[in-house]
Amino acid sequence: MLRPLEMAHQFLAEVVTREDLVVDATMGNGHDTLFLAERAKKVLAFDIQEQALEKTRERLKKAGLENVELILTGHEQLDAYVKEVKAGIFNLGYLPSADKSVITQPQTTLEALEKLCQRLVPGGRIAVMIYYGHQGGDVERDAVLDFASRLSQQEFTATIYRTLNQVNHPPFLVMLEKLKEYNHG
Repeated sequence: MLRPLEMAHQFLAEVVTREDLVVDATMGNGHDTLFLAERAKKVLAFDIQEQALEKTRERLKKAGLENVELILTGHEQLDAYVKEVKAGIFNLGYLPSADKSVITQPQTTLEALEKLCQRLVPGGRIAVMIYYGHQGGDVERDAVLDFASRLSQQEFTATIYRTLNQVNHPPFLVMLEKLKEYNHG
């Protein structure tokens, strides 16, 4: 059985091609950025911590990948950088091995999700890994679940992938897909 992060990667890999622009909304240590860079034409990766950019830059350099733009700003600013996107990923919570008081915030996460949903092409997907064991994590978890459940079923499919018998706040995945037959007109 796939772990939630493995499922997130599989979910995105099914649609991302070498022709696509994709977003890593929470760059962190660069694992998702690298994953996307190996599959997409271009990756825009966002984080508010310089340490995240440094770790990600190192990871991409080792892999010999240069199709990534590392952006030191919050993911809620993504609309200044992208008009149309095939896929996006979020890892909510804090940067492992960094200051655990710097966490993703419900209001900026929802703003970024809303903007990414608006820019998602038909058939495009967003994976949201929710880590909620830290202070404030439950508020963000509930906000994202509320956001996803309110998306128009004519425009999006929203699903959840989570383990039910784990203790200590196991991370889980929210998957959003923009329907292909949706017409704005």
